[in-house]
Amino acid sequence: MNLTESSLAKMLLRNKNIHDLFVALNSVLPKYEINTVNRVAGFLAQCGHESADFTVLKENLNYSAEALNRVFPKYFKNAGRDANLYARNPEKIANTVYANRIGNGDTASGDGWRYRGRGAIQLTGKTNYSEFAKSIGKTLEETVAYLETMEGAIESACWFWNSRDINQTCDDNDIVLMTKKVNGGTNGLEERTIHYNNNKKILT
Repeated sequence: MNLTESSLAKMLLRNKNIHDLFVALNSVLPKYEINTVNRVAGFLAQCGHESADFTVLKENLNYSAEALNRVFPKYFKNAGRDANLYARNPEKIANTVYANRIGNGDTASGDGWRYRGRGAIQLTGKTNYSEFAKSIGKTLEETVAYLETMEGAIESACWFWNSRDINQTCDDNDIVLMTKKVNGGTNGLEERTIHYNNNKKILT
């Protein structure tokens, strides 16, 4: 399998930090048996789509009032909250939209911001952070810091990948099911398919 810095750069055209990414992938992928052409091609296609070629590894919650009402109507427009009081305040937004769910405490706990989406396939919420932390033998605090690193961003995505048995889906060459397992639907399927097939060609 031809996974080199050069081949990686051809697969992830938007990424200008290929060396660090290559080092992290080489360190982490083998632990999760992402070690065949189909598996690596699938992982890079799916994570590349989710993270703009591994360049966006943290959730951006810098929304305008209009965007808050459109994206999170349940927590703003429909809840009678004035989105103008939250606009362009990512921490306040996170603590509101992620409160009292996915293992998080209430808005005052700060859990929404503390456990906001991080990683190549964004890990979100205290419950998911806790499960990932347990799997890698780290405390919650250590895990938050680890997710801020390139290796942590990759490993959290690998953990998600492994938890949904996506290696087997890659072995079956099923890009549609792969996408559903990652995305929950088929958003971006056409682009993911193009990259998956292109990645397989480059890797062989």
